[in-house]
Amino acid sequence: MLYLDAHALAARLDRLSLIDALDRAFRAECRVPIRQRYAVGDSENPDAALLIMPAWQRNASMGVKLVTVFPHNAARGEPAVHATYTLFDGTTGAPRAVLDGTELTRRRTAAASALAARYLAIPEASRLLMVGTGSLAAHVIESHAIVRPIRSVRIWGRRPERARAIAAGLAGRHYDVEAAEDLHAAASWADIISCATLATSPIVRGAWLRPGQHLDLIGSFTPQMREADEEAVARATVYVDTRVGALAESGELVQALASGRLTSADIRGDLAELARGTVTGRSSPAEITLFKSVGTALEDLAAAELAVAGG
Repeated sequence: MLYLDAHALAARLDRLSLIDALDRAFRAECRVPIRQRYAVGDSENPDAALLIMPAWQRNASMGVKLVTVFPHNAARGEPAVHATYTLFDGTTGAPRAVLDGTELTRRRTAAASALAARYLAIPEASRLLMVGTGSLAAHVIESHAIVRPIRSVRIWGRRPERARAIAAGLAGRHYDVEAAEDLHAAASWADIISCATLATSPIVRGAWLRPGQHLDLIGSFTPQMREADEEAVARATVYVDTRVGALAESGELVQALASGRLTSADIRGDLAELARGTVTGRSSPAEITLFKSVGTALEDLAAAELAVAGG
């Protein structure tokens, strides 16, 4: 049985190939049950959780990801999320591979946001703001730079030293990167605003948004978490990775639905509908688009299959 650690997995998951693989996967028929979430916290880690995420295609492949989320790890200087993925043969049920689920999650999450940007961001988008300085930040930046002609990147985080460190780590790319001190100014400047944080109260304000921008929200995965306020949701045309997941788990959407600022009919489409062409993407250069992802096991399965096939 094949084992792929983080380094081996990264070598097999070319970013463009992964974005294209997700595009194909969202067009295909795949069974993706609602993921199971268990609260496993204690007094030191009250928000700790265990997630179980299966997906399969009959007579093809099936897989499951086990994820732990310990938000307080940031105070220890450790990643908040750890994961392991197991891929099985869909015909015999035999295990085929065990993969580093943490690296898999980072890469497929960034690829899903980039896939959405391919459909939703203005074609000439060249300025990207990355909000958040966690382990996803560099992946999100590099993936977006594949689907749009990114020339300038600014990074904002609550810890400026982390923003500067990520910027330094991306030196030498075909785009300029620098840390941003003023979030409002950086948000107004950007063509694409991508957020990957564990915020429980809004960071990005709808009043800051201007026509033509694309807002990419990655971080919130419970109804109590939000990276953008209701004004941002109300001003934008909203798309999601999956309707079932986003409407149940995204704090931005759940709270906007509860207040009446959003209805389920206001969500124009999901990634499957965009990939299949059954809904349209951006309708005009002035439209503000918003993509909210909470993650789906379909993305994990597609990434695992690509990696095991050799990239």
